[in-house]
Amino acid sequence: MKSSKHINISIEELQQSLEPLIRRIIQEELKKMSDKFKNIFYLTPEMPLYEDMKNIAVRKAKNDITLLSHEEVWNE
Repeated sequence: MKSSKHINISIEELQQSLEPLIRRIIQEELKKMSDKFKNIFYLTPEMPLYEDMKNIAVRKAKNDITLLSHEEVWNE
């Protein structure tokens, strides 16, 4: 007969354990998609994200980009 083991962890511990794994999987899958389907994703001036990306490109050219820490992003 098989016995199962149960481990009790908090939501925070589960999140801390899963987040790096999920991020890595998403990055790998996006890389595969971008390699397989060239030019699949594009922005047009009518898209709300277009202006944001344009703004980021301008700020990058001026070296005016500040990255937030994990804590600042997630309010932890």
